[in-house]
Amino acid sequence: MKSIEEKRAEFRKLHQSGCFAIPNPWDIGSAKYLQHLGFKAIATTSAGFAFSRGLADGAVKRDDMIAHIRELVEATEIPVNADFENGYADDPNWCAENARLCADTGVAGLSIEDAADRKESPLYDVDLAVERIHAVREALHDTGVLLVGRAEGFLVGRENIDQVIKRLVAYSEAGADCLYAPGFKERDHIKAIIECVAPKPSNILIGGPI
Repeated sequence: MKSIEEKRAEFRKLHQSGCFAIPNPWDIGSAKYLQHLGFKAIATTSAGFAFSRGLADGAVKRDDMIAHIRELVEATEIPVNADFENGYADDPNWCAENARLCADTGVAGLSIEDAADRKESPLYDVDLAVERIHAVREALHDTGVLLVGRAEGFLVGRENIDQVIKRLVAYSEAGADCLYAPGFKERDHIKAIIECVAPKPSNILIGGPI
């Protein structure tokens, strides 16, 4: 059985050059099957896990999500990245504390998004979003856990590419190791996102032809 430290080092190495596919299991069975297929890492899906329990995306409580993440980490020999939604808190300090709890599961990486889950304001303002990423980075600094900064503007806030790029650059400067802006499908947009945060890696969601 690989140690947590070995998995985290392995996950960081995967991000150093080239690219790799990271699929989304929703339970232990799918996680084990994806490992069997030869994937080098897996990433939890908050939506997939919620749907598997008959719940809407975002309806799973923090402790239930942490327990689910721990199950997948303990069931597999490959690194696991946690979809940790908005950190289950608006306040940067509470977000950081929750991220520490997530890190205690043994994950190799975790993502924090800027979707605020508020009808009147679906995204955190940039300054608060940056403060949240910085707080989580500080909380994880000695763990080896890779931090993914997620900009949800295209999906949730309907921001344009320039606004999303501004957020990604700010999250990178705040300490995110990898950047992610789901929803973009045009090659020019994907290219712009990759270039704006280089040399840090970008995560790209592929849902169809590009």
